[in-house]
Amino acid sequence: MSDLWFTEDHEWVRIEDGDVAVVGITDYAQEQLGELVFVELPEVGAELDQGEEGAVIESVKAAGELKLPVSGTVTEVNESLVDEPGQVNADPVGDGWFFRLRIKDASELDGLMDEPAYAAWLESLD
Repeated sequence: MSDLWFTEDHEWVRIEDGDVAVVGITDYAQEQLGELVFVELPEVGAELDQGEEGAVIESVKAAGELKLPVSGTVTEVNESLVDEPGQVNADPVGDGWFFRLRIKDASELDGLMDEPAYAAWLESLD
């Protein structure tokens, strides 16, 4: 089983320690948005449902949102993004993570794409 999953909205989720998920946006998403200038993160303890807005993202090109790939309770946010949102552009699947959450329903991962499926899906967008 993969530990990195993707949505069609270009969010990623990495599973750590069984039921903890790290969430961010993909390299493709940050390229489409351009330089990020503002990130609004959820509150620690917030209970969010799959598909719900998890974070607000503003770039030089557009404003958007990170939608939840899976439901859960926010356990940690990447506070450094508030002062340095450009970390998302520099390292979207590493230091540019947005938040961690405790997964409510692991079966929701079944509806997401693994890395090969996401790569193939991106190819279909061209």
